[in-house]
Amino acid sequence: MPLATFRAALADASSPARAAHAVGYSPTAMRHLGVAVPDLRRVLRPLVLAQRARPDLDPVKSLWGSGVFEERQAAYEILAAVPRLRRAMSRPEVLAMAEGNDNWCSVDTYACYVLGPAWREGLVHDDDITTLSASTDRWKRRSALVATVALNQKARGGKGDVGRTLAVCAQHVGDRDDMVEKALSWALRSCIEHDANAVAAFIADKPVSARVRREVGNKLRTGLKNP
Repeated sequence: MPLATFRAALADASSPARAAHAVGYSPTAMRHLGVAVPDLRRVLRPLVLAQRARPDLDPVKSLWGSGVFEERQAAYEILAAVPRLRRAMSRPEVLAMAEGNDNWCSVDTYACYVLGPAWREGLVHDDDITTLSASTDRWKRRSALVATVALNQKARGGKGDVGRTLAVCAQHVGDRDDMVEKALSWALRSCIEHDANAVAAFIADKPVSARVRREVGNKLRTGLKNP
């Protein structure tokens, strides 16, 4: 499927009203077309099938670098749907895809679909996650935390890696950036099914924020973030 065909279908699925709403919901320097996630995945399906038949990173890189929010999401979706394409990437290529992510939606899709699986599979190293954790860019710090979700959530291929997750979380206990706090809570909650005692000890011993302590504590006690 040529990229031009996909882009035409994406344009047909766009909505100016949805684009205006998205600007407030997920502010970004990228251009919003206003395409709902189900519609994005529907028009992306032929491109995914083409990539499964003949993997090629060039169209993915073109989508990622276009400056269009939905096209960047499409690039991450392809890499999630075609694992052998993601595995063909180099470590610098995976890490470069963190650049320019300036909103929680792009960050979380990248971290869950690309960065986290690449880390789990050994393509990206612990030191790379540490470097992201130390960044002055809030979105890179969030990326490091959200990447741990791919280590632990079964739905994302995770089998549990509490030790590495808590090591990353420990780097962020004093970070009071809202986006980072929320990611820290998510990372800790994703570990609970694997080692609830270790998570409980972590929040008891570390100076986490009241929000993180509440949300993770709720999950430990009730199984829900907000009972």
